[in-house]
Amino acid sequence: MSRTALATIHLGALRRNLARARARAHGAQVMAVIKADGYGHGLERVARACADADALGVAALGDGLRLRSAGNRQRIVVLSGPDEAGDLAELRRLDLDAVIHHEAQLRWLEADADARTLRVWLKIDTGMHRLGFDPAQVADAHARLRALPNIDPDIVRMTHFAASDEFDNASTHAQIACFDAATASGVGPRSLANSAGLLGWPAAYRSTNATNWVRVGGLLYGLSVVEGRSGSDFGFEPAMTLSTRLISVKAVAKGERIGYAASWECPEDMRVGVAAIGYGDGYPRSARAGTPVLVGGVRAQVIGRVSMDLITLDLRNAPSARIGDGVTLWGTGLPVETIAAQAGTIAYDLTCGMTRRVLFVEDED
Repeated sequence: MSRTALATIHLGALRRNLARARARAHGAQVMAVIKADGYGHGLERVARACADADALGVAALGDGLRLRSAGNRQRIVVLSGPDEAGDLAELRRLDLDAVIHHEAQLRWLEADADARTLRVWLKIDTGMHRLGFDPAQVADAHARLRALPNIDPDIVRMTHFAASDEFDNASTHAQIACFDAATASGVGPRSLANSAGLLGWPAAYRSTNATNWVRVGGLLYGLSVVEGRSGSDFGFEPAMTLSTRLISVKAVAKGERIGYAASWECPEDMRVGVAAIGYGDGYPRSARAGTPVLVGGVRAQVIGRVSMDLITLDLRNAPSARIGDGVTLWGTGLPVETIAAQAGTIAYDLTCGMTRRVLFVEDED
């Protein structure tokens, strides 16, 4: 147990981040997006922390089943909708909302005689070109859904932004205009803004003639949605701290080389620490020498290559470090975005990448 890498999930931070998102949303309803096992934070625990959300967003029907089995009674939206016609009965049984984004799904609904009401969201492809109806098809698809007696008439029309994290990117203006044109002939709730949309595109959620939804993913966990910025830069708190301990401290002479492939040379006589974590736990193997860590609260850095179970650390800035001292890989005071940049990836990739070897613990603060 002493060698265990810990992922501490700060439930209070999740709650406060949700409240901050709601305050920024100016009256729009807030969906807490908890797909990918709550961005690696744990599906059920994030759902419990987000009890005040107006809905929860998941990627697959199986996530909805997990939440219902855990006793969750909130509104849950399956963001990819049914994968086959047989999913419709299960969506109704579990009282899940379904996003409808393709003609095949629409045909399944039209052929379905189940009398139980299903809530649906109609997805429009305004430029992402991933999922969604072509704008020219939207009026017809909406009318066909409204004509079905077993579909709740309060259909949410939605889209997904491709570049909303770039606040000066004209493509988001174009997507908003495309959405407005495609939905001009009808009224009803709408959902355009993801986390970046909430930060940088108020036109996506401040309509005065419709009920709006914002879908908060990364910000809920205190993760940045803008390159070069951390979630903390926007007032959101990290919801995960990844930590371990030093299991070795040794003196290494100038000119000696560290780790696999002898890729890092000691520039002077120095103390080198070894921390019990590696890519077998989900710490990125691609993290370069110089990637920061905190040893007893003092900044140190990774040297040599990340191995499966261990990393080596330059302790010159932490002269009092001893075996057993805590090592923070990311969390408060060390944004996960910083580690992601050193590893050539994004923060979402890191928090979602924890393996079963990591022990998850909950902190109410």
